[in-house]
Amino acid sequence: MVKDYRRRFFVSLAVTVPILVLSPMIQSFLGWEGALAFPGDIWVLLGLSTVVYSYGGWPFLTGLVDELKEKEPGMMTLVGLAVSVAYIYSAAVALGVAGKMFFWETATLIDLMLVGHWIEMRSVMGASRALEELARLMPNTAHRITESGDTEEIKIADLRPGDRIRVKSGEKIPADGSVIEGRSSINESMLTGESVPVEKTDGDDVIAGSVNGTGSLVVEVTKTGEDSYLNQVISLVREAQASQSRTQNLADRAASWLTLIAITAGGLTFGIWFGAVDETFVFSLERAVTVMVITCPHALGLAIPLVVAVSTGIGAQRGLLIRDRSAFERARDLDTVVFDKTGTLTEGRFGVTDILVFGDASETEVLRLAAAVERHSEHPIAAGVLRSAEDRGIDIPDATDFEAITGKGVHATVEGAEIRVLSPVAAETETDLPEHDAASLGEQGKTVVYVLRGDTPIGALALADVIRSESKEAIQTLHDLGIDVVMLTGDNERVANWVAAEIGVDRVIAEVLPDQKNDVIEELKASGRIVAMTGDGVNDAPALASADVGMAIGAGTDVAAETADIVLVDSDPRDAVNVIRLARSTYQKMVQNLWWATGYNVVAIPLAAGVGVSFGLLLSPAAGAVLMSLSTVIVAVNARFLSLD
Repeated sequence: MVKDYRRRFFVSLAVTVPILVLSPMIQSFLGWEGALAFPGDIWVLLGLSTVVYSYGGWPFLTGLVDELKEKEPGMMTLVGLAVSVAYIYSAAVALGVAGKMFFWETATLIDLMLVGHWIEMRSVMGASRALEELARLMPNTAHRITESGDTEEIKIADLRPGDRIRVKSGEKIPADGSVIEGRSSINESMLTGESVPVEKTDGDDVIAGSVNGTGSLVVEVTKTGEDSYLNQVISLVREAQASQSRTQNLADRAASWLTLIAITAGGLTFGIWFGAVDETFVFSLERAVTVMVITCPHALGLAIPLVVAVSTGIGAQRGLLIRDRSAFERARDLDTVVFDKTGTLTEGRFGVTDILVFGDASETEVLRLAAAVERHSEHPIAAGVLRSAEDRGIDIPDATDFEAITGKGVHATVEGAEIRVLSPVAAETETDLPEHDAASLGEQGKTVVYVLRGDTPIGALALADVIRSESKEAIQTLHDLGIDVVMLTGDNERVANWVAAEIGVDRVIAEVLPDQKNDVIEELKASGRIVAMTGDGVNDAPALASADVGMAIGAGTDVAAETADIVLVDSDPRDAVNVIRLARSTYQKMVQNLWWATGYNVVAIPLAAGVGVSFGLLLSPAAGAVLMSLSTVIVAVNARFLSLD
């Protein structure tokens, strides 16, 4: 449609030039009256105008018919009626009826309407560019491994779950799957917003559309086509852009009423000037046509859809997948945001939160020696210690003679010395511990282990679910917006209170079973609160469904399966803030556009009707078209200025 409007505009514009040159009014205005006259010039003018009316005006004429069939007169009805009245009357004058021709006004009106449609559709297409970029992420082919071990190149449409594919260095991954051979780093930034490449090895999941790094991988396909993560994301964005909001429904109704007002105002204008004031038919008709043109609800009809398209595009780029437009609109009025703890405000994994040092040891040395021993253990504590050391970039030495002692801890030889990592009870039994505040860490619900070199304690490690680095900033920003924050968790109260104190949560509701979270949300709503629930989208599903706005946090292949109103792809609690900010900015733009689309009519309609004629203020149909198109362009440009920054 963009190409069609562009083509019709340029063809009509080219034909409009000789129409302007041949029009008696334009010639008189330029002082060329009679200079360009030739036998049959009226017939040429009629023929050229017919081309513009029939070819350039075709979208509006067919739109008029469609709207009348649906009994929903709108913008196309108004434009189609205005150009038809002007053209038919002008053609009658050219054929001998006394009067004044409107050919040049008709042609320029059609040109302006065509270019307005073209610009607006380009704006909508521009707003949907994020969706196009997502679609471009998918490669066209894949390297499937046959039963004989050879590799064949096939179209991705031919891939099936269970197929094994080879992904070479630098290639895009063609389907969701699981790594069964090889090791590489994967760039998932276009999908999850994570700028740091993610290491992938045996058993790790990979997402279609992400880019393989330097290694070669063999991947077993788990999802293809419409089931893949990327295609589900595309579907979510498309559905969000297509869904109508409550504000848009209001704008559509207003546009329909404005059409009826325009037709009524046009009829009254003609009747008053021609009947009551006894003006000429030509003047009265010109006033009626101008009123109908200037009242055209074109801008109003686009005021909301353009903002919706832009906001959805911005959300997709920021990892905010808006699935329910009505819920998204409600986000601007939120006064309470409820967060699940595990996996939302925290990372959902064990990690070292505190390091106590005894004697001359350093924090790095305590963690380094503990990690060397724990590297050989499969206990969750071991995984947390090892991961924390790796996160800090610590070079972990080798360990020998590893042994695990059930209920007590582990020990091994590291750099010629025996290193033991013991539970508090075992440590107190086997050595004299110096004075320290590990007890207070235990009271916070953290797991404490002691690190000994031989029989000498050199430090202690406290482990807990690691708080996301972004959580404190998210809570503070919500407070700045005047929003209360509640943490809702099934974890024990000691751990919950520690996390809440670290990040500044207003209220903690702990030791709540998944099926009880919904009751908490209902209680908050019953107290008059407008509530958002932010959780992992699985255990929190009832609460997400019950909240005024449900926001599921989590990246990866499961994100598209969440049942929330909005999906936060990047697993960043700050994105809950971004949803609220985007909702508020979107609403402000909608209101601004509605004012731009309708406010000018307060002045323009009376001028078009001719109330200012005694003061020399008289709008022609073309001038009316310019004002109408100007409001449309302003609406389109204003929508493009929507941002989160």
